[in-house]
Amino acid sequence: MSWDPVWENVFRSQAWGKYPGEDLIRFVARNFYGVPDRSAIRLLEVGCGPGANLWFMAREGFTVYGIDGSQTAIDQARARLDAECPGWKGQLWCGDMGKIPAEDGYFDAVIDNEAVYCNDYEISRNIYREAARVTRKGGKLFARTFARGSWGSDTGEKVGHNAWRVAEGPLLNKGYSRFTDEQEIPDLFQGYVLSEVELLARTMGNQAHEVKEWVVLGEKA
Repeated sequence: MSWDPVWENVFRSQAWGKYPGEDLIRFVARNFYGVPDRSAIRLLEVGCGPGANLWFMAREGFTVYGIDGSQTAIDQARARLDAECPGWKGQLWCGDMGKIPAEDGYFDAVIDNEAVYCNDYEISRNIYREAARVTRKGGKLFARTFARGSWGSDTGEKVGHNAWRVAEGPLLNKGYSRFTDEQEIPDLFQGYVLSEVELLARTMGNQAHEVKEWVVLGEKA
């Protein structure tokens, strides 16, 4: 199963971010803003949540697809797209990120914005393989995932390889949380040729803690 059921309660009880992060905006703009027909570009987000990234991409004229294990999140994403992006093109699925209901090479890009990390290492690797399967040749990957050493890692209950139900930090009460070591990145993303691996870091709690995230960009060989 490529989804922790704790997220159903999170989406039901917690207001979520309404806007995409700068790194994702830059990725979409750099790769797809220059195309003559944006509606011909199909973008998939795995673990789309309530749809902030889908909303941005749909407003920019792209055809958007999202999959998430939470029916609540999918319902929220669809409601926002319907209300704020009339006539949007694409499809949303409630289901397993490791079993994407699309043919080989269907998408121009696949996006993981801190969703796959909620799974153990082997399941995560299989999700990225599935993402590569549905990415067209020359298509793009954007992945953002928590790095080992980020606030929360090595705290609480250890539940797998580099994974904890953390005792503190931004992932507290967010279920299974896996943190990625840099040397694991090539193995996780075997289906792509990686072009950039960047480490983002910011402090929290008046510089008492540091949150670290990898941003991984690639292309389907």
